[in-house]
Amino acid sequence: MRLFTVDYANRTLPLVRRIVEDVVREHQRWQETIAELDAVVVEARSDIPDPRLVALERRAQDIAREIDTFQTELESLGIQLKDRRIGLVDFPSELDGRRVLLCWRLGEPSVQYWHDEDAGYAGRRPLSPTLVG
Repeated sequence: MRLFTVDYANRTLPLVRRIVEDVVREHQRWQETIAELDAVVVEARSDIPDPRLVALERRAQDIAREIDTFQTELESLGIQLKDRRIGLVDFPSELDGRRVLLCWRLGEPSVQYWHDEDAGYAGRRPLSPTLVG
């Protein structure tokens, strides 16, 4: 497993940001497609096949595959996608000899937080200036 320093994680952000922007955008499209699919299911008559169902299911599956491709791209860089909706990723790291995760969310200018592996987003803590420098 690749371990990231804060500096290295920040240097990857231009690429990571582009991928995560794609993930968030496509996840929104997927959610909209699922909502549209649900609406068609509600209004469709069960005795008459609705061609919109097949098209919407196919679109949802295509979008999901594209999101999976983006996630695989992040994983190949050693980065963990944690939340597709808000664009949250973790970078495996080490702090004082223990494994931690550096945490970044789309919209943040740089990697500024970390948390224990089992703490998750709610356990985010600001990086100390000594770790960033």
